[in-house]
Amino acid sequence: MPGSSGRNTSSHEDAPLTQSRETGDVNPESRQGDPIVNRNKAKTAFSKSWAHMVAGGIGGMTAATLTAPLDVLKTRLQSDFYQAQIRASRAAHTTSMNPLRTAAFHFNETISILSSVYRQEGPRALFRGLGPNLVGVIPARSINFFTYGNSKRLITEHLNHGKDSAWVHLTSAALAGVVTSTATNPIWMVKTRLQLDKNMAAESGGATKRQYKNSVDCIRQVLRNEGIQGLYKGMSASYLGVAESTMHWMLYEQLKRALVRREERILRSGREKTWWDHTVDWTGKFGAAGGAKLVAAVLTYPHEVARTRLRQAPMADGRPKYTGLIQCFKLVFKEEGMIGLYGGMTPHLLRTVPSAAIMFGMYEGILRLLHTPA
Repeated sequence: MPGSSGRNTSSHEDAPLTQSRETGDVNPESRQGDPIVNRNKAKTAFSKSWAHMVAGGIGGMTAATLTAPLDVLKTRLQSDFYQAQIRASRAAHTTSMNPLRTAAFHFNETISILSSVYRQEGPRALFRGLGPNLVGVIPARSINFFTYGNSKRLITEHLNHGKDSAWVHLTSAALAGVVTSTATNPIWMVKTRLQLDKNMAAESGGATKRQYKNSVDCIRQVLRNEGIQGLYKGMSASYLGVAESTMHWMLYEQLKRALVRREERILRSGREKTWWDHTVDWTGKFGAAGGAKLVAAVLTYPHEVARTRLRQAPMADGRPKYTGLIQCFKLVFKEEGMIGLYGGMTPHLLRTVPSAAIMFGMYEGILRLLHTPA
């Protein structure tokens, strides 16, 4: 019927514009609800898959380098050695403190440890473990972004009738997290061991020396003393951490959609963009990535502590103090209380929030430079 046709046309025209999966840009030629049309995209999508790997790797490498000192600090604050020092420091302050003073005291502890590392071990100590970190970050971020981007495209096209949705983001993010954790766990284990291998010679007068000379020596000792399974310590906590990356991706996608809806309203209104609109255009995705990471990291932080504890070197008698994920949580809670499960969260957030903003911002920007299609 003519009236029905008119209503359908009007309904279609009122449908929101779709968003580029890679760059988040509005696509004025298509609208949500339309099936994905194969305009020779199959070849292009696979031929451009390398763009996700390059963009993710470069973004991860840049973010890891800029935030390396805070990563070292976070790992040390998560270890039981530094938690013992912090508990002794807190015991000296017998007076109760309000939440604001407690936060200030915790921040001062963080800065104090960072400055002591610089004074006692030199500036190079602030970047200890950066080598294996970069060796891990580049493939990890390449794998993660590659797996997420292509999984989302394939699931959308073949399992969801060409429509983007929250469950597609959830499935793709979880798959990307599991694949990345499995492939790179040995690298993160070595990084953690090197960061926790503090040079005790300065404090003991030369009585003790560093346990590991470098990354290769660390791998040799782990294989000799703990077997191949030693390289996969902390894997269970890493899989638990998939919840954080999944939540981060989902929140990021929702925030990007909000930015797209905002862009749609501006385009439909026909008004010229203000300085604030241009500011949002340039910084919106940075803010979305950082904000999503902040929420995800706070809600799932205890797994970070468990992962670090499980990767610590064995005790003097050769036995590991933490033998499993559940045992680790129970022991930390018993010895240190709930606060022990959040040790190092301040430097963790100081590192991961700007790191996520840098990494995702560069990822989006590089995809745009490489003219990667949606």
